[in-house]
Amino acid sequence: MKITILTESEIRQCVRLDEEALRAVSNAFTQLAAGSVVMPPIMRIDVPEQNGEVDIKSAYVPGLDNFAVKMSSGFFDNYKLGLPSLGGMVILLSAKVGFPQALLLDNGYLTDVRTGLAGAIAAQHLAPQRVRTAGVIGAGAQARYQMQALKLVRNFERVLVYNRSPERVEKYVEEMTAVLDTEIIQADSVEEVVRQSQVVVTTTPAKKPFLQADWLHPGLHITAMGSDAEEKNELEPAVLVRADLLVCDRKSQVFRLGEHHHALEAGLITRESPIVELGELTSGQHPGRANDEQITVSDLTGTGVQDTAIASLAYRKAKEKGLGMTIEV
Repeated sequence: MKITILTESEIRQCVRLDEEALRAVSNAFTQLAAGSVVMPPIMRIDVPEQNGEVDIKSAYVPGLDNFAVKMSSGFFDNYKLGLPSLGGMVILLSAKVGFPQALLLDNGYLTDVRTGLAGAIAAQHLAPQRVRTAGVIGAGAQARYQMQALKLVRNFERVLVYNRSPERVEKYVEEMTAVLDTEIIQADSVEEVVRQSQVVVTTTPAKKPFLQADWLHPGLHITAMGSDAEEKNELEPAVLVRADLLVCDRKSQVFRLGEHHHALEAGLITRESPIVELGELTSGQHPGRANDEQITVSDLTGTGVQDTAIASLAYRKAKEKGLGMTIEV
């Protein structure tokens, strides 16, 4: 049996935040909505002493030659050590015989990309057509990937960014001004970001909600992607009540892990509330934003189907380019 080993640098040559990767993840959500995907619940290992966690996600997608088992770590105090918060790796298994085909040592890169692309897919269907200001809460990796991915589906003139650490914001502004080719402004508060933006993305591991319902305004779209564990919470639960349209990646997950989980516990929504999954948007089953006045919220917890889609793309492109080291086992 042969296994191909791909390093992060090789994977970066194969997968980027581009239209091809966007289509791959979008198509995966469409198949998820069709009911053909086999996707088990997330397994998570908490390491509370280090403010860390490891998630294990997977999904079998009919039609693909392989499927992923992804291990992704998030150790959110790593910045104090000058290290990235995210790490991880992906194993690709043959969908025909079940043997391992590839080991993708991506150090969390593929997770970053597919998460950014999910935000772009949400914005593609939910953000107003004209976005002058995009806002982002947080200044880490996803604050970068989400804004880059947003550029695939919406043009915007400026970015407002807020983080509790002014030093991290300064670094963000310095790095991302050239990447996004747009004006980036350090905001003084979360409220300023929300009130002045047409699209807001929250990218933090916060455990206390910081975005308040009173700040919402007509035409606003919010993507919340930081709440992927029971204790995490970025949005005041009343935000979901104020919204005209609620969207998530997977209902079963957001009722356990996401912002919907907290609104459910507060008695503000029920499991029968009208909530749309991303796959219903990508498949055309739901039209998404109906007008420029709607307030829309997308709650993203990350799904195994995204991991299979992006890892399969990386492996296929690597084979086309002749990349990787193949070993006999």
